[in-house]
Amino acid sequence: MKVSVLGAGSWGTALAVLLSENGHDVTIWSVDQREVAMIDEKREQVEKLPGVRIPDRIAVTNDLESSIIGRKMLVLAVPSIFVRSTAKSMAPYVEDGQIIVNVAKGIEEATLYNMTDVIEDEIKNARVGVLSGPSHAEEVGRKVPTTIVAGAHDKETAEIIQDTFMNPYFRVYTSPDMVGIELGAALKNVIALAAGMVDGLGYGDNTKAALITRGIAEITRLGVAMGGRPETFGGLSGIGDLIVTCTSKHSRNHNAGYLIGQGKTYQEAMDEVKMVVEGVYSAKAALALAKKYQVSVPITEQVNKVLFEDAPVREAAGNLLMRDRTSESAWE
Repeated sequence: MKVSVLGAGSWGTALAVLLSENGHDVTIWSVDQREVAMIDEKREQVEKLPGVRIPDRIAVTNDLESSIIGRKMLVLAVPSIFVRSTAKSMAPYVEDGQIIVNVAKGIEEATLYNMTDVIEDEIKNARVGVLSGPSHAEEVGRKVPTTIVAGAHDKETAEIIQDTFMNPYFRVYTSPDMVGIELGAALKNVIALAAGMVDGLGYGDNTKAALITRGIAEITRLGVAMGGRPETFGGLSGIGDLIVTCTSKHSRNHNAGYLIGQGKTYQEAMDEVKMVVEGVYSAKAALALAKKYQVSVPITEQVNKVLFEDAPVREAAGNLLMRDRTSESAWE
């Protein structure tokens, strides 16, 4: 299959290498000519995925039109804040029935759309799906065993995505619950910021476990209110992605949260991490969705206060612990 990966960051690069190893004819597109030249010369994404060789058979270009025309599948791997602008640029070249696989994780603040909604808003004639789950690029690039979930509006599209990506170290499941998959993917980044803050404060494993557990509870409440399936949030794109993003050294959201917990502003933390921290951009949108659907999201509320209202992190943690008493399960 002819596949283009649009976006040459760490995740796009890792997926391009995987797809090429699966026997597909792969092109990487980047809007940045400097990045294209660097990858073409060194055959490595030196800045964002060092140590993973990009095979010579993978073409690299900044010509968007040639990256789209004649391709069976387009993998949209730009950061979530650039999904709409990239989709708008893609639209004139996308052919009827081309498959677009979104691998960005986020919620658009202005519209409260998930990323596939944004793509479908700009591109009317494609078959749009999503690929998500606990999958750090650094590990996929090293062929570390990974499992992930592909979602689409129809089973055929989901299974084409599954067959295209799946190999002995990259197992792909399918699901019809695109809403749940994308909400889990976006909201776990907000919880991961909080998990990093917990570590930055020097708290322990008890605190982290509580945060992850109560984090998936509020993600599930909101997701189900929006039409997602409860089982999705207990799966790969829910608790699976939440665990890996809250605990891994590869997690930019956790790492940014850690720096914030140590006293840095979110902008200073993002500058130090040197990659897009999706949770910062999703936090306001997540809170707006919770208000729209009248769902309690206390962790997300406190993360927003720390990020955008200069609330001290230790005070935010105390606010969570001292909320009104409640029960974990309903009494008969």
